[in-house]
Amino acid sequence: MAVLHPLLNTAIRAARRAGSVISRASLDLESITVSKKRQNDFVTEVDRAAEQVIVEMITKAYPDHAILAEESGASGAKAADFVWIIDPLDGTTNFIHGFPQYAVSIGIQHRGVLQHGCIFDPNRNELFTASRGRGAFLNDRRIRVSGTAGLRDALIGTGFPYRDGQDLERYTAMFADVTQNTTGMRRAGAAALDLAFVACGRLDGFWEMGLAAWDMAAGALMVMEAGGLVSDLASGEAYLSSGEIVCGTPKVFSPLLQLLSKRPKTPPVTPAA
Repeated sequence: MAVLHPLLNTAIRAARRAGSVISRASLDLESITVSKKRQNDFVTEVDRAAEQVIVEMITKAYPDHAILAEESGASGAKAADFVWIIDPLDGTTNFIHGFPQYAVSIGIQHRGVLQHGCIFDPNRNELFTASRGRGAFLNDRRIRVSGTAGLRDALIGTGFPYRDGQDLERYTAMFADVTQNTTGMRRAGAAALDLAFVACGRLDGFWEMGLAAWDMAAGALMVMEAGGLVSDLASGEAYLSSGEIVCGTPKVFSPLLQLLSKRPKTPPVTPAA
């Protein structure tokens, strides 16, 4: 077994502890209080409790680091070289309904570059990890993206836009294009796990719009370290800030990106003077 970086070790311990909080809560879903952040976007006390566990472990171990977390936002040292990007429960809607597709996701940036990441699936007890230049792993086993020959033979993951104001028309056109040019599409509702599944070959590609950095940080690094390619929908590297991501195996990525780029963003309407 490879020796893990101390930062990644801390992330793993924090993710597993948060996973324990989530697993205990999943045994009594009816008692959980659910709040709505906005249309179709929910948060529970479980999200907050899992995030608190993670943040406390990080701040104790690395008090000079910064944190960007889904529920509590930015905290910690300002202008820090290291930033921890945390989604304590990716797939909250799934969790609320007892649909077993959700995970803890923790990514670590150093001076704006992703360096380490872990994604923990408490339902399957699967731990995905990656460090820049050192590969990606599932429960200590090295993983690689699939060897699928091309887009026509590919199984592609995606996520539907679900908040008000998102470009549903554009997405629907993309969905139709990809459906007609692949073996199949899957929408499981937890982007972090979708990215991890690309890294280990369960999916051949993935794309989604309207995501946040904490949905993608750990998973994007995982895909790259497993031999895959990642970009935003404009074929650039601004996926963490743009919220739009596409990734896949080397033979699937390019044709998938080309297909998706046929549907550019709808330009904003300028109000009449």
